[in-house]
Amino acid sequence: MRSLKLLLCWISFLTLSISISASSDDQFTLDGTVLELTDSNFDSAISTFDCIFVDFYAPWCGHCKRLNPELDAAAPILAKLKQPIVIAKLNADKYSRLARKIEIDAFPTLMLYNHGVPMEYYGPRKADLLVRYLKKFVAPDVAVLESDSAVKEFVEDAGTFFPVFIGFGLNESLISGLGQKYKKKAWYAVSKEVSEDTMVSYDFDKAPALVANHPTYNEHSVFYGPFEDGFLEEFVKQSFLPLILPINHDTLKLLKDDERKIVLTIVEDETHESLEKLYKALRAAAHANRDLVFGYVGVKQFEEFVDSFHVDKKTNLPKIVVWDGDEEYDQVTGIETISQEEDHLTQVSRFLEGYREGRTEKKKINGPSFMGFINSMIGIRSVYILVFLVAVIMMLRSLGQVEEPAGVRTATAARERVDQTTSVPEGETSEHKPSDKKED
Repeated sequence: MRSLKLLLCWISFLTLSISISASSDDQFTLDGTVLELTDSNFDSAISTFDCIFVDFYAPWCGHCKRLNPELDAAAPILAKLKQPIVIAKLNADKYSRLARKIEIDAFPTLMLYNHGVPMEYYGPRKADLLVRYLKKFVAPDVAVLESDSAVKEFVEDAGTFFPVFIGFGLNESLISGLGQKYKKKAWYAVSKEVSEDTMVSYDFDKAPALVANHPTYNEHSVFYGPFEDGFLEEFVKQSFLPLILPINHDTLKLLKDDERKIVLTIVEDETHESLEKLYKALRAAAHANRDLVFGYVGVKQFEEFVDSFHVDKKTNLPKIVVWDGDEEYDQVTGIETISQEEDHLTQVSRFLEGYREGRTEKKKINGPSFMGFINSMIGIRSVYILVFLVAVIMMLRSLGQVEEPAGVRTATAARERVDQTTSVPEGETSEHKPSDKKED
């Protein structure tokens, strides 16, 4: 009996020791510095912190090295927030098994874990802009503003990356659900005070009203109701995008969750001053046709995208089509281009009339599946590298010198990640693939 008691005591001691050891391993010192995670404490960190921003890096990656001081500068500021955001990093090259498990296929890959739910980060990487961007995710769903000065401060703090919705004279309960549902997409607030100065500043003439500002595109719109039966939500959803959207690698990501079709106008150079009248006509048409997204793209700016719509040197530009966001687009019979000789708005209106009446010819995009542009955009350079590597493997196999690797990841898996080879405004977003390993 005594031996049994000693055995039980010994087992209890071992259990306590293991528990203390495990607890010690998972202790994190929160002193405003960047946490260094490993494969043994990663899961614990994600479950411990409500909001944690993780940099999956490789020591040899030049972009990762340039990001380090920005994270170091942002970490203490974010740690002091009322709802702190922890910045951490994990050597995905060293802990490759964990990296493969969570599908890290480029360096750096930045992930924000909000209550354990991961979201890949595509925002700016400069410390001050990073802080402003991330604060959005720990802010209240809807801010309640008590004065004109509070409204001004809220708009300034919101920055330029997200649309801003402010309900003047609007009950908080009307937009609280939207603020929670679409928190990742915009800032939301209600202002109890509606002064004449505020009405002039935000360009509305009566209350209640919901004002939508899109700082990035310098766009402003006002919704006076009705505020029930889904009308308010529809206005908010349509206002996430500007009236006319310049199409590039970054803005294509914004279209990913939008179910509307895109009226796409293709021009030679989207920055040319002669296009201002055309853009004005498109903006007017967009006001009257909110069930469609209006976008424009320049051959000079995004040639690999434009090529998919059968545009070559012989094509008369501007060309206008309705794209389904995937593999097909509609061309309106008799109205394929916008003439410089005729009123632009008249031509765009006639195009839309033909489209709605079904006077269209459906066409497939030029080349393989176009979902890559919307769902992953792995980048034309990445495609070239992939094609080259496949060609080399096939050539060597044909010579009988190598066997196909058993664990090669498919192109489909690669397409599930969004490419970061382009830059986001005011922040560098280039990255390395694991196969690019080298010393900088």
